[in-house]
Amino acid sequence: MKLHNATVLITGANRGIGLAFAREALARGARKVYAGARNPASITLPGVEALALDVNDGAQVAAAARHAGDVTLVINNAGIAHFGGFLAESGIESARTQLETNFFGPLRVSQAFAPVLAANGGGAILNVLSVASWISSPMLAVYGASKSAAWALTNGLRHELRAQGTQVLGMHMGFVDTDMTQDIGMPKSTPEDVVRRALDALEAGAEEVLADELTRQVKQGLAADPGIYLRDARG
Repeated sequence: MKLHNATVLITGANRGIGLAFAREALARGARKVYAGARNPASITLPGVEALALDVNDGAQVAAAARHAGDVTLVINNAGIAHFGGFLAESGIESARTQLETNFFGPLRVSQAFAPVLAANGGGAILNVLSVASWISSPMLAVYGASKSAAWALTNGLRHELRAQGTQVLGMHMGFVDTDMTQDIGMPKSTPEDVVRRALDALEAGAEEVLADELTRQVKQGLAADPGIYLRDARG
């Protein structure tokens, strides 16, 4: 789908990748951009409509779908990342917390907005995923599980929404230079770079985009023997 004249809803739009999506959507001629955040006062970008949207609050998600009934593109960007492995004392609590936002959050939003997209001609959903969907390390093991679940959700939504003409795009990427990754000493892409690649892919009709070189290398390694996912991602 094309961004020109589109009506876009972005979750987690107050900073980082979400803010970059909002800026780029406006630059590409979006007719309207709803910028969702838990605290709408944190939305300061001119030209967008701030929207109170906590993806963990079902009533708030439903209210957003009623208010933003003209949406043609949903960008499920809101997410959290906590360090730690499965066997840590907090492993189960961490898994529940991250799955709530990173899996159930986009599921709630997609369920609420699928009828809106159908009524507006099909449109598209773009889910922000991660290279951690495919590889793991103790530092981000539980986070990776939540993103693996979000990847499976993306693949399932693609099949379920095909009949109503909704494009579903999964955006895979490595580390991006945002507040969330400020304590990670690894090479990082800029939010602007990954967002441009994602929206280029969306406008080209793609269903998957590998937004940086690391992700492209990892995707190739999935078919290797032994598979790259069998190694600790730190190695």
